[in-house]
Amino acid sequence: MSGQLKEVRNRIQSVQSTQQITKAMKMVSAAKLRRAQDAIIQMRPYAQKLQEVLSNIISSLQGESNIKLAEERPIEKVLLIVITSDRGLAGAYNANVVKAAKLAIATKYQKQADKGNVNIWNIGKKGWEAFSKAGYSTNDKYKDMFVNLNFAHVQEAAQAAIHAFENREFDAVEIVYSEFVNAAVQKFAAEPFLPIPKIEKKAGQKNVDFIFEPNKEKLIAELMPKILNTQLYKAVLDAQASEHGARMTAMDKASENANEILRNLKISYNRARQAAITTELTEIVSGAAALQG
Repeated sequence: MSGQLKEVRNRIQSVQSTQQITKAMKMVSAAKLRRAQDAIIQMRPYAQKLQEVLSNIISSLQGESNIKLAEERPIEKVLLIVITSDRGLAGAYNANVVKAAKLAIATKYQKQADKGNVNIWNIGKKGWEAFSKAGYSTNDKYKDMFVNLNFAHVQEAAQAAIHAFENREFDAVEIVYSEFVNAAVQKFAAEPFLPIPKIEKKAGQKNVDFIFEPNKEKLIAELMPKILNTQLYKAVLDAQASEHGARMTAMDKASENANEILRNLKISYNRARQAAITTELTEIVSGAAALQG
């Protein structure tokens, strides 16, 4: 009986130690989430408006100008830029990003995948590990980007994708990431990056009239790469906020589960202790009765 009590005590101590870790990780993630949330909230309206302007320009210039980054051609080779985290303990966050990427391949690029023409650039170690184990063609050049995240590093990846598209190494580029909604909710999606998507006109909708200064071609050549850099940076910030939100939620749930386990263990401990006391009392009473007899 004493061995059973000791085992339950050890389990209680173990769960309490784990709970301290999960509570600490929740607090750290909450602090990081606050900063990451502020960053994406400030960036999102700017990036969305830039993307809207760029798509409007491309749509209004259709047939007027030879724009390489908007060139739609038969899709033979595909690049997916998949953004995950460097660390786990974030619930199903990384698994859902990987699942979204595999779904995009299965629904849109299965023929290219069968020919080995789908390449994956990973931002974040977890995605690289998952796709490497699954046998996909991966690139680990940008997997450590979150170690020292800044706009310059994101710009390097965006420019590499742009140059690869211009050189016809890929015919389509998509970003697979998690869009931050709130701490408990993330939207996992594959978003077109190149060629630059056009805005489909609604019935009766007029063309947007832009006045270009300096000339049209020079302005577009300057704007396009910068806007695309911003689009990828926005996706990375979204993913970073989503990661911290998912980890905070997962650690909060783990702490709650630890409370439930502790409650059950304490009940088991008290029952075992009461049984031990009852057994001892029974032995004392039985011994006293035997002496009297």
